[in-house]
Amino acid sequence: MPLHVSDHPIVQGCLADLRDAMTSPERFRWLARQAITFLLYEATRDLPLRESTVRTPLGEARARRVEGEVVAIPVLRAGLGLLSPVLELLPRVSVGYVGLERDEQTAVARIYYQKLPPLAGKVPLLLDPMLATGGSAVQAIDLIERAGGRGTRMICIVAAPDGVRALEAHHPHVDVYTAALDEGLNDRAFIVPGLGDFGDRLFGTV
Repeated sequence: MPLHVSDHPIVQGCLADLRDAMTSPERFRWLARQAITFLLYEATRDLPLRESTVRTPLGEARARRVEGEVVAIPVLRAGLGLLSPVLELLPRVSVGYVGLERDEQTAVARIYYQKLPPLAGKVPLLLDPMLATGGSAVQAIDLIERAGGRGTRMICIVAAPDGVRALEAHHPHVDVYTAALDEGLNDRAFIVPGLGDFGDRLFGTV
């Protein structure tokens, strides 16, 4: 499975402060947007382009624009913190949602909500900040593929080897873009060293 761990200095600087337990929710949200912006650059680097021309104040110039449409699919609720850079940067984007809730005793996720736009011929971009056990990602991609989506790319902030192995087993064709591949999971299936519960820190509900 293609795993892309960013070594960009700005991404790594954001990650350091996202990990810091003293980072406030306001700054946490800003850092998440910064990190996702740079990961998004990498995840969309090979989107197809179409040739065109534009009229500048001094003449005509060749131009290239993104061909086709991206569908951003945040996993509720934490994935909402990754959505705004996608909407700001991509010229043609629609949004779907997948609600997944993890049982804290078993660490198994269940889908409680789904709303996807038409996916045929579009690039699905799955947004979920933590790739821990991989169960949520596998279920979300299963859902995307049943709805006709192909070529899904996933953006997360931190991944664990367990989650990577789960995706390799079920969806080896999915490209994953992340800021870090951490050591593993603790007995509650949280990524270690990780950065805690992303959703709680994002929304100030710790």
